[in-house]
Amino acid sequence: MTYVARNLEPYRGFPTFMRAAAELLLRRPKLHILVVGGDEVSYGAPPEGGGSWRETMWRETMLDAAGSPRPEAARLHVLGKLPYDRYLSVLRVSRAHIYLTFPFVLSWSMLEAMACGAVIVGSGTPPVAEVIENGVNGLLTDFHDPMALADRVETALDDPELRAALSAAARMTAVERFDLATVCLPAQIRLLEDVQAGRLPPADGPCAGGVS
Repeated sequence: MTYVARNLEPYRGFPTFMRAAAELLLRRPKLHILVVGGDEVSYGAPPEGGGSWRETMWRETMLDAAGSPRPEAARLHVLGKLPYDRYLSVLRVSRAHIYLTFPFVLSWSMLEAMACGAVIVGSGTPPVAEVIENGVNGLLTDFHDPMALADRVETALDDPELRAALSAAARMTAVERFDLATVCLPAQIRLLEDVQAGRLPPADGPCAGGVS
């Protein structure tokens, strides 16, 4: 299972992810989880009391009452920020890629994960639901519910046929709607031409909305 964010913070659902990860590591003794992201704050605020959200959530979910790492914590690998080629390698080995966000700008990492054929388990929030149709090219769940997220991940992991279908559909969505050469770049050129000519571009054209 994988999780990627520029920085590990609540806007991108990091607390919900870590609580679900703790549950999944208990349920599935062979599961390994790869986490990519930094300790800075891109959006929102740092945790009260200082430190990073990674440290805060690690203490909550991966340490026992005595402050020692739980045995299953060894299977959660926090990789920090990676060079682009290694980041893509993480996406390519994923069997379930978690993407959670507030109703906010969609991350380009979700689209890249789809292009790599990763199965997205995402939050049912407006930017995600604009791209992911539940059960068709990914799975959606409640942003605030870690147990529901864990259940959704298990649905993907336990059903190879479903996982294969979602993977293929995710890749197709990324290519048909967001390919740079055939979709997004031509749409951007048309936008500039429309602005230059004083025309209003369609609000629902290819690549409408934004990614971050």
